[in-house]
Amino acid sequence: MQPNPTLDQLQVFVVVAETGSFSAAGRKLNRAQSVISYAIANLEAQLGLRLFEREGTREPQLTDVGKTMLEDARRMIGVLQRIRSRASGHQQGLEAEVAMSVEVALPSPVLVPVLKAFEERFPTVALRLHVGSLGLIVDQVMTGQADLGVGGITGEAEVQLVRLGFMSMVPAAAPDHPLAQILGPVPLEEMREHIQLVVSDQSERTRGRDFGVFAYRTWRLTDMRTKHALMREGLGWGGLPRWLIADDLANGRLVELNLEPYSEQRSPLFAMHRADSTPKPAAAWLIEQFKRELGCFNEFEPQRQTATGMA
Repeated sequence: MQPNPTLDQLQVFVVVAETGSFSAAGRKLNRAQSVISYAIANLEAQLGLRLFEREGTREPQLTDVGKTMLEDARRMIGVLQRIRSRASGHQQGLEAEVAMSVEVALPSPVLVPVLKAFEERFPTVALRLHVGSLGLIVDQVMTGQADLGVGGITGEAEVQLVRLGFMSMVPAAAPDHPLAQILGPVPLEEMREHIQLVVSDQSERTRGRDFGVFAYRTWRLTDMRTKHALMREGLGWGGLPRWLIADDLANGRLVELNLEPYSEQRSPLFAMHRADSTPKPAAAWLIEQFKRELGCFNEFEPQRQTATGMA
């Protein structure tokens, strides 16, 4: 049984292919050219394949099979680098995984850039992401299901809060909804006569408590996306994050309601973790990144409202 190629041989192979010659590879790896040539010759013998054409060319040229093997070698080296990076991170206290629970109303233009930057910054750290609403975020942090939560605060809890920014909630309805037809501020008496769509807390934290509910008739939903879809079809009115319905407001699929007791509200967003623990490096980095991205988004939001004609 022939011995398997070593990672050192594969690294030499990759460097020769990338630099274009044995001598250049030797300089890059700080080894004699003869050592480089010997490593490639042994690798070819072990594989039973010719990786480079040496005859009739000034510099070695990859064979067709050599080009294919090059991609395999790069993958093997990448695995080794991840192993080394993971071991180094563990020695420095870096998490193997971060479990995070975020509010569904957290703007996607904030969440996506943060997660992209996280993947680049911590390639060895796995991410487990749960998207929920209201008290569910706090519950998952308190029970240890999430190392980090991002959302509003809906009750007293033993969590440490870090203010990140805010989200804007806007009362809206379809343009043909009766409330949208009323000129001037809509009185409370009129609001109460029409179905209000309300996202209910799936946790027990706010049982028996309502936030911003005015109508006598309500439809209770468990997710904001369904609420959004029903509102666009005229099946009730309610509040939704401005970032989520900005295009609908601009294109007339929804209209912002002028309600006497209920105007646009800016609700604070927090990062939260258990008060009896300190965030580890990746989670701590996420907190700062969310603060930075949400701060930039909040600064830009008033300009975006003006540009689209929103109040």
